[in-house]
Amino acid sequence: GIDNLAPYSQFTNVTYDPPTILFAANRTPEGTSKDSVTNARDTGEFVWNLATWSLRGAVNATAEYVRPEVDEFVLAGLDKAPSERVKVPRVAASPIHFECTVLDIVQVPGNGPEGSADVVFGRVVLVHIAPWALTNDGRIDVLKIKPIARMGYFDYTVVESSFEMVIPGDPRILKGLEGK
Repeated sequence: GIDNLAPYSQFTNVTYDPPTILFAANRTPEGTSKDSVTNARDTGEFVWNLATWSLRGAVNATAEYVRPEVDEFVLAGLDKAPSERVKVPRVAASPIHFECTVLDIVQVPGNGPEGSADVVFGRVVLVHIAPWALTNDGRIDVLKIKPIARMGYFDYTVVESSFEMVIPGDPRILKGLEGK
């Protein structure tokens, strides 16, 4: 019953039809699942919120290892927004959210407890995009929202430039990559 947040550098799109994503959480030093995995398992739901340059301080605050009784929205000073299809709240200040239902959770063994990970697969059941985050032609304005990404160690980067490369080849194989 306590709201949880956590930044995940191991997050990715799996497929687009239906939209499916995953996040991976290393286990605790004791070898147990972290709160985000436990909550996803117990509720069957989670929300992915886009981490942006303007939210970087709050993102870092949610990385702290705290007791499950700590509401990490409060810890990070973030307002909650209600979701529409799942019970899990969204980060109000994030420009993009994916409401998800859990498809599967797979444990990947590693060398020791912290090297092991839980991989949570989620079906995206609703996407929220703030109108200000879109271009005039309805595409996500990545340069405006400035998403951040973890590079490793304690290093992050921010998206400040972009370019387009259309993949050559059979258009049947490339279906979905055009962003529709």
